[in-house]
Amino acid sequence: MKAKEIQDLIDFISNSGLAEVKIETDEFKLSIKKYSEAPTVKLEPNPIAAPVAAAPVAPAQAASAPVVAKEENSKLIEIKSPMIGTFYRTSNPDSDPFVGVGDSVSAGQTVCIIEAMKLFNEIESEVSGKIVKVLVDNATPVEYDQPLFLVDPAG
Repeated sequence: MKAKEIQDLIDFISNSGLAEVKIETDEFKLSIKKYSEAPTVKLEPNPIAAPVAAAPVAPAQAASAPVVAKEENSKLIEIKSPMIGTFYRTSNPDSDPFVGVGDSVSAGQTVCIIEAMKLFNEIESEVSGKIVKVLVDNATPVEYDQPLFLVDPAG
């Protein structure tokens, strides 16, 4: 199974009422369980068959393009998650958050970290402005393309 096929399967399960899917072939065993909003994927090579390389589920992307928010104030811009993972506002538990409400942010500035597959990815802002709202709690799972921050570009 290719990474794109696995991602399509995850998207299908996320949008359906299914809570769990198991697929087993001679080459691999795939088990997907859906808990709340974040699906988890477990891909194991079958010990009987020849080894098959497991492709990553969500390819890491440099950063997602900001999109104009469709909430009460249309001038706000969303900074979205470029991948599935765990959202962290700080680099370690003893550090201050990268940004907070009221802070000015410039394009290229690190605003958070997303841990995906044991890798910590610094997420940079693509816009300059003022952080109006942090939409995600620290150390919580995030989905691909989920809004993380609202930025006022005029700020």
